[in-house]
Parts: sequence; structure tokens; C-alpha cells
Amino acid sequence: MLKIAEKIDQQLEEFAVAESKDQGKPVSLARKMDIPRASYNFRKFASAWENLVDTSNSLPEHGVINISSRSPIGVAGLISPWNLPLYLLTFKIAPAIMAGNTVVCKPSEMTSVTAWMLAKVMKEVGLPDGVVNIVFGTGSPCGQSIVTHPKVRMISFTGSTAIGQKIAQLTATSMKKVSLELGGKNASIIFNDANLDESVAGVTRSAFLNQGEICLCTSRIFVQSKIYDRFLEKLVNSVKRLKTGDPLEEDTFTGAVNSAAHYEKVMSYIKFATEDGGTIECGEGVSVLKLAPHNKNGYFITTESQTSDQSSACKMRYLDLWLASPNLKLKKKLLIGSMTPGMDCVPVSGLRML
Repeated sequence: MLKIAEKIDQQLEEFAVAESKDQGKPVSLARKMDIPRASYNFRKFASAWENLVDTSNSLPEHGVINISSRSPIGVAGLISPWNLPLYLLTFKIAPAIMAGNTVVCKPSEMTSVTAWMLAKVMKEVGLPDGVVNIVFGTGSPCGQSIVTHPKVRMISFTGSTAIGQKIAQLTATSMKKVSLELGGKNASIIFNDANLDESVAGVTRSAFLNQGEICLCTSRIFVQSKIYDRFLEKLVNSVKRLKTGDPLEEDTFTGAVNSAAHYEKVMSYIKFATEDGGTIECGEGVSVLKLAPHNKNGYFITTESQTSDQSSACKMRYLDLWLASPNLKLKKKLLIGSMTPGMDCVPVSGLRML
């Protein structure tokens, strides 16, 4: 595993460029985050085995000794997404093989280049045949075959909630171990006493890093009314400074979204929000997206901020959350999340939604 990590580090630039071209993210981000994290995953888990020990405890008065023993589960099926291709694929492979398992992996069919490069690295450093097996293909024939195969005893999946639900159904009767990391919506909450400059910088990065294609990215912002206008002005100015363009240029912050389907999905959300009363403060239809001629046909969307009060775009899923501050006390059912039909909005006193 350490040899794999070392080889990835040696080929940092080749991996970064390939990830950028395949996924759409800026090469500077792949160079700084994705590829270093991939090698770190192998390096970190190479030593984690030291913590996998058998444990025991005793109850002498009852003549009882309890022993917990850990052993490999066998074959693990690993299905990774298109937003952080090598980063998340290695985050699945490394702990699985560290624990003594073999794996069958299916990277996203949208971003499989660096998975192929990783397989080549593993071959070069002498990883035994059959330890890591990578299958390239679409979800229905390939992914479903992995999920339902009787010799695959564990599934680790990162992706959409809909597919996660299907995997849960397919594995229910076989009682396989299943790990699901599914899509999410996340809110930032800005209080009156917040440092606005630091808050704006943090929200800008958390919302638009990797074109916003990270499950942890901020998609909703709740701001206390007293500072709302100042925060909005600072945020819009910050977002306007982000460069959307050629992923291979070093000063690009947001590259192209990953696919035509994802482009259409994002554009449909923008259309829905504006038709429903949202106001575009900067972005599509307001800001001018300047692209080089060779990028004109790419799936580029300028960074965007919208404001909304009580439109149906607020119909979100519930999150139980307790907060308290000198100026605001919230009880359960603070709303954050996605445009989910059929859910009701709960007004939050003292907060406005951005």
C-alpha cells in the first residue's frame, strides 16, 4: 500500500490532468486536493491495521470472558461516484484491502480514467492479482451484478439517494453489510455576531468548490435579518470574483460540470427557482460568462447566488437541530435542504434565507 501511495505521488501531475479532463474540475484543485488525498488514503490505512486488534473483557464474579475478534469479511463490492473519482475510490479500496479483504470496484462510467490509471499503478508495484478488481461499465448491468452476487459479502456505495434505496432493497434478503453515503443538502447559518468577511470567504468556498459537486457543499444559507443586507452584498461580490472557465488554467476556480445530463439538471433548478419567485443576484442571465473559443461548447455554468423568501423552493426536508444565541433561539424543525415536493415550510423567526 505504501508503494501504491508513493507511485501516485510520483505521477501527481499525470493523475491531476487526467482527473481534470475527465471530471471537469480545475487541474489546480485536482493537484491540491484529489490526488494527494488518494495517496494519503493508502498511506494512512497502511498503518491502521495496528489498531485492528482482538479485544476482551471479563466478569470474574460470573466466570465470564467476552472476546471480540475481527477478521476479513471476504469480497467487498465498492461503487464510487463521479464527483471525486480517485479520491473516493481509494477511500474505499484502502481500508478494505488493509483489513484483508479482496474487492470488486465499479467507478462511475462518467469518470473512469483515473481508476484505470490506478489499476496500472497497482500492477506495477506488484499487488497480487485478484486483490483489487476494477469493472468498467454502467450501473444497471455492472453495479447491480456486484450488489447481487452471492459471494460479495459487503457493499460500499457513494451516490444518489435513489440508487442507495435500490441497493438497500436488493441486499435486504441476503443480509449483506451495506455502507451508503448518499447525496445531501447542507445549510450555513450566519448569526449577527459572525465575522462577515470570514463567513463570506468560508461560504463562497464551501458552496462552489468543485463546481459545487460535493455532497458537503453549502446549498442553503440562513442569515439573521440584522446583517442580511451586508452579508448578501459581500457574498455577491465574492462570488462574482470567482473565475469559471478552462479547467486547465491555473486561475480557474470552477470548471465544467460533469455531463450534459447534470448541466440540464442544474439549469432546470435555476429555471424553477426563478419562475417561483427567486431573485438571481449574480449568475445565469445576470453575469456574463466569458469562455475561450475552445470551451464554448462545454458544460459551463457561471457561479450563481439567488435569494428567496417564501417560495416553494423552500420546500425542504426536515433536520432536527437545536441552536441558541443571545439574539435567536430555534427549536426543532429548522428547514434546510433540497427542493422536495410535498414538504411544508416552517417559518423561522429572525432568519432570512439566501
